[in-house]
Parts: sequence; structure tokens; C-alpha cells
Amino acid sequence: MWFLQVFVLIYLTTVCAAQDESVSPTSSVETDETFMPATAYANNPKVSLIRNLDYDKLYPEESIEFTCNVNVISEWKYEWYHNGMKIEGSSNKNYNIASVTHASNGEYECKVQRGEGPVYISNSISVQVADPPTPTLKLETPWSDVFKTEVLKFSCEVPSAEWTLTWYRDQHKLKEGPPLEITSVSDADGGKYTCKAQLTSRGVWSGPSNPVVISVYDRIPTPTLNIEPLFNPMYIGETVKLNCTVSVSSDWSYEWYRDGTPDPHKTGKEISIKVNLSDKGGYSCKAKRGEKTLTGRSNTVQLDVQEIPVPLLKPKTQWLDVFPSEGVELSCSMPGSSGWTFTWYKNPADDAKDTTTMSNEGESLSITNAKAMHRGKYTCSGKLKERFVSSKNSSEVTLYVYDEKPTVTLQQNPEDNLMHTSDYISFTCHVNVSSGWKYVWYKDKIPLDTSGIVHNISSAKTSQSGSYQCQVKRGAKTTFWSEKSQAVKLTIAERPKAGITLLTGWSEVFSTDSLVLQCDVDESNNWNYTWFKEDKELYSSLKYTVTPQDDPEQSLYTCQGFSDKRPLYSKPSDSYRTKNLLLKRRILLSISGCLFFGIIAVFIGCIALRIFRKPVAVGDKQQEPNLFLTMAQLKDRNDAPCPLVEYITDADLNPPDKEGEENGTSYNETTPLPISSPEEQAVTTNGKDTTENGGGMVSFLH
Repeated sequence: MWFLQVFVLIYLTTVCAAQDESVSPTSSVETDETFMPATAYANNPKVSLIRNLDYDKLYPEESIEFTCNVNVISEWKYEWYHNGMKIEGSSNKNYNIASVTHASNGEYECKVQRGEGPVYISNSISVQVADPPTPTLKLETPWSDVFKTEVLKFSCEVPSAEWTLTWYRDQHKLKEGPPLEITSVSDADGGKYTCKAQLTSRGVWSGPSNPVVISVYDRIPTPTLNIEPLFNPMYIGETVKLNCTVSVSSDWSYEWYRDGTPDPHKTGKEISIKVNLSDKGGYSCKAKRGEKTLTGRSNTVQLDVQEIPVPLLKPKTQWLDVFPSEGVELSCSMPGSSGWTFTWYKNPADDAKDTTTMSNEGESLSITNAKAMHRGKYTCSGKLKERFVSSKNSSEVTLYVYDEKPTVTLQQNPEDNLMHTSDYISFTCHVNVSSGWKYVWYKDKIPLDTSGIVHNISSAKTSQSGSYQCQVKRGAKTTFWSEKSQAVKLTIAERPKAGITLLTGWSEVFSTDSLVLQCDVDESNNWNYTWFKEDKELYSSLKYTVTPQDDPEQSLYTCQGFSDKRPLYSKPSDSYRTKNLLLKRRILLSISGCLFFGIIAVFIGCIALRIFRKPVAVGDKQQEPNLFLTMAQLKDRNDAPCPLVEYITDADLNPPDKEGEENGTSYNETTPLPISSPEEQAVTTNGKDTTENGGGMVSFLH
């Protein structure tokens, strides 16, 4: 507004001065005061300040000239002021600034005085000095990274149409005039572009515009497709972002493909998909700009979408019915997947208020000391770390906690407390509830080296008599023990043995041709007896008869007793061979015959000696040597032909000289003795009239 007021004031001052000049004397009139008549003015003179350039702004290095006009011609003295400060050295009617600067900004005025008269002040004129405007360079095409044959178009904005433009690339002048357009880019078009503006009417140049750097590429790049988050697989309901990135330039439009087929519903550099099963497949993209530039297809990203799995809940311990203080462990897992955390629930219900959420978030839920409060149904659910994926609850597992320890019962089979050696005995340890038990056995309160629900004694011994008990346990980390069962006392006695008795007496040896055997067991019982021939069962009977016709091989016989009450059977008898029994009669008859004929031979020999022997004087009768040896001596001799015969040796035929008296006859070395043949000297040792002396026969000679 002040600028308008100053302009009106200057205009009025100029008009008034023109009027005054029309009435003032002409230039041809002599102006010498001596010839001018004196004029009296009714009003004070008017002082007006004008300038030669009427611009709102001046630019550095421009020039400006001010003129101070007074409507009354006289000898005026002029003083110039800038922002109220007197400008020294300026006393003319005109004031000129040859090259304005920013210091020239401000208010200008002039003062006039005549003689010692009053000072008259002009109007003020404002001068504004500013830098020339800087053009704004704009890239009209949407990209600064360009490819060959693409189009480039620039614009340079200036304050008004009075300014003319000059274009530069890398400070080299390209052209003058408005817009710069390159219709087919080449390698030479790359560089830094600027523009300048010139106010031709005043000769003012602007500074360079902002630069725009243009890059020219030899070939079109291939986009890179990235997926975020990078999870495999993805689950229904998750959101995945696919980003198609071109390494150079900008302002691309994008085309999307799934399994090689264009998807017109997906556009933009980045697409977001809330995945479902129908979204699985291989994704790729292309980038395009303008009508000429189209990239190749990007890499393919495979998107695998699956339903959220249901956790698998199962017990790690073998049982889900436990006893107080026993431990239980449950495990929750995701089949074929990892990275899940789990939440455990007890007694799940439709209403979350009725469901107890366990604090444990691991794969296992451990209850180290079971109590009645732990009874109930358990489930678990899974959640993926750093992902908003939660599964449904698993199937339920029911845990039951008993009020008291289990009852352990020991059963014996057979149930008899008295058993016998070689019996088979079986003990079974019964637990009334649950499972997964390990069994510990005791005999006389000492642990046995055996395990299992059954303890067998396959062949009882007397040392295995005692008091038997069992106990059960289970668990690894925290072992749970039951109470011991009741004690079962077992007594094992020696099994009785059968024996065979020969019933055929000596008096019957000559009257029968068979043997009768009887089987007996030295223990009172109702026994039934079974006979065996060479371990082959014959038949059952108390007695058994053996005949030579039935047993020509003279076999081994045994017997065994069997009963309806314990002991159910006896030990087998010792083996009985019939070789020494069936032929007893024949053997005795043979011996008797030998004895009979032996006695006859002795008598015949004696008679022969009496008949053929020469008489010997009583005084010469020598002591008769003992011609007959005892049976023991005959057994010790190796040259004895028969236990009943002894040959007369040369020593016996030629005895040494010996004096003796027999019937008053004396014998010397030269006395001949009757010699008989060996057959005649052999005598029989068996006979009815012989006397036994130490098992040997004695001579019949007197």
C-alpha cells in the first residue's frame, strides 16, 4: 500500500511541476535576477523525488537514478538521505547508483534549502534490491534412470514470460528457449542438466537451476521378487507380502503371475495376501514403464499354504491312572513342524471362564507329585513364535489319580504249601489297578534276581523252601513303590524213591523159570506203580514177572510210583538187570554138576594111587607136600589151568633129602618116587566130602 501512495505522490508532484513550467519564463528569456521581477509566493515550495526505473525490485548490478524536483526555480542546495542517514558527497539535484547491491535497500529522500532559509523535505522512495530468481528445473518424464530409445523431457520454471531460458548439460550449453525434449535417449544423453534465465530487457541473468542427473543404462534389468515374512509353509489366515523390486530407475508399473498365468487382480510394486489354500503356487512379476520398456520375468517365489495343524497330545509315562505322589508327564507336539510354543489347559470348556490355563508353555507338562486336585481332562494348543498363528486344541487326555496305593496279591500255583523236589511251582503277582508295573520278588525278605509278573521254579529244590513276597514299582525319575504282598510260605521236601524187590526165593530157583519183581515206595500213600523196560513204559502194576522168553536180551528194569495226592509221583527206582537173576537156576545146576563129577574124579584118583603106589617104609616116609592150593592162591597164579587142578612140578618130583619117619621107613635123595601123568595128578576140588579152607580145597590123602 505504501508503494502506491509514493507513486501517487510522485505523479502529483510531476503534474504540478509541469504547470509551473508553463507559466515560468521561456528559456529564451533572460534569467538574470537583476532583470527578473520579484515574485512573492503564497505557499511553500513543493519538493518531489522521482526515479528513472519504476521496478518493484532491482537486481544487483543494475543502476538507478533519483531526481529531486522543486516547483519553484531558485538557487537550491540539495542533500540526499538513505534510511535517514545523510549521503555524503551528494549535493546535486540528481543522485545516481551505478550498481545496486543489497545494501542499497531502503528509503531514499532529498532535502532542499535556499540560503539560510528553511529546509524543505521531499517524499521518500523505497528501493528493494533482490537476487534474480533461480529457475526450477523439472523432469517432466517420470524417471531419471532411463534406457536407450526412451524419452526425456525437462521444464524450467521462471517468474514471468519476460525471462528467456538457456539449457546446459554438464555446464555445456545445449540450446535456448523453452522446454528441452529428447525423443530417443542415447548414451551421450547422460549427465547433469541445469537451466538459466535471462531478463533480456534489463540484461539480468539468474543463477543456475537445481541440477537433474540423468543415467542411461545399456540394458533393461530383471526384477527381484522378495517375500516377507519368509516362512515355509504359511498357514491359512496369515498375511504375506510380495515385493517386486527393480534395481534401477523408478515409476514402474507391475504385472503379477501365479504359476505362469497373469493375475489381473494383483497390481503394484507390493501385494499383500491373506493366504488361503487357493493362494498356494509359484509367484513371479514383470515391470513396465512407458510404451517401450518392459522387463523380463523375475525369479519365482513358491508360496506353500497349509491348514494349521492340530497338536498331538500323548503321555510320556505309560499310564494315565496314577497313585498319590506318583509322577506323570504329557507331551504336546506338532507333526512335521517346529518353532511352536504350547499352552496347556485343564478341563477345557466352551466358556473360557471354566477352563484352567496352565502356566507351562513348553512341549511337556510334568506333574511330579500327583494329588486328587490333578484329576481331569488335559488339552494343549500351539502358537508359532513371532507369528499370529494359533492352532485348535488337541484331543483330550484324561488323568485319574487314585485315593490310595494299589493292593498287591501273591498267588501260588499249585496252592499246596508242601511240595517236593523236582516239582514245578509258579508264583503270580497281581495288582488290582493300573499298568506299567515292574515286579520285585523276595524270598525270606531278601530280593531275588528275577523280574516279571510270574516267578517260576521249574525244578524245586529243598533249598528253595521259604517265605515268598512280591512288590511292584514304576516310574523312572520318581519311582513309585507299592506295599509288599502277603507272605506265602513254601516247604519243599525230598521226593520219595521207588525200589525194586525180588520176590522169587532161593527155594524156588529149581522149581520155576521166571522172576517176580515188586515195586515199593518208602512212604505211606496210595501209590500206583508203573514199570519201565529200558525207559519204555510197560504197564502199571505192583509186581512184574520176567521170563527168559520175554527178555532174552536181559534188559534194565525200573519202576516209579504215582499217586492222586502229593507227592504225585516218586523218583524212579535204580535200574535192575535180570542177567544175574533169570539164569540163576541154570547157573546153580551147572555148579552142582561140576561138583558132582569133581568128587567122582577125586575118588577115582585116590583108588588109583592106592593100587599103583609102592609101599614105603615107615621110617622113610617123607612129609607129603601140599599138592592142593587154596582158592585164593589159585586166583593169584597165572599158570593155573583150572581152579580144581594143579600140575606136579619137577621140584615136587625131586624133593631135597629129608629125613622123616613114616611107618618106620626112611627116604633119601636117591629113593625113587612113583611118577604119574599129569592127568593122573589132577584132582577135583569140588565134592561133597571136601572141606573148605579159606575158599580152597584140601587133599583127601592121609
